[in-house]
Amino acid sequence: MSEFEEEWKPKTRLGRLVASGKIKTMDDALRSGLPLKEPQIVDILLPDLKDEVIDNKMVQRMTDSGRRSKFRVVVVVGNEDGFVGIGQGKDVQVGPAIKKAVDNAKLNIVHIKRGCGSWECSCDEDHSVPFKVVGKSGSVRVVLLPAPKGLGIAAGHTAKVVLQLAGVKDVWTRTFGHTKTTLNFAKATFNALKQTTLMRVPNE
Repeated sequence: MSEFEEEWKPKTRLGRLVASGKIKTMDDALRSGLPLKEPQIVDILLPDLKDEVIDNKMVQRMTDSGRRSKFRVVVVVGNEDGFVGIGQGKDVQVGPAIKKAVDNAKLNIVHIKRGCGSWECSCDEDHSVPFKVVGKSGSVRVVLLPAPKGLGIAAGHTAKVVLQLAGVKDVWTRTFGHTKTTLNFAKATFNALKQTTLMRVPNE
């Protein structure tokens, strides 16, 4: 057990099960039905997790004492092998805002299904999405379509980051709405990926 794990004192039932070694994989943790409330659980079960900041803006609000400014950061995390999450954090400094966003993204992590749903390919490898899926957030709607191997990710930068960290290598995308709103664009892509878990594919 690493020094980090020794210092961590789990506060939830799921955390205690992970710390004791009774739950050893992220899949088992998600299937347990117990709420994921501690980012350290993800650190232990997915040590190869990567994160990327996709948006960093200063937001302001008026209070009785005057105008208050904070940084709002949006972060995507993933292991490039089926696990992906998205989160945002706010703070008066950029560093703490990024940490909050990363922790929130870890708590929102999901395991998506990948496959080869393209009639042009049918290689039975997990390089694309298994079927057409649609995700929405605000005014943005994202459609993900299975693509043949070697095509790459045909998407805008924000969606491309989410898809890459999720482990999707080839996909067609269609977008509708105000995609310049980075948070909604990322969430719509994330919500589309979540739809892959709602249907069973033939090889299951």
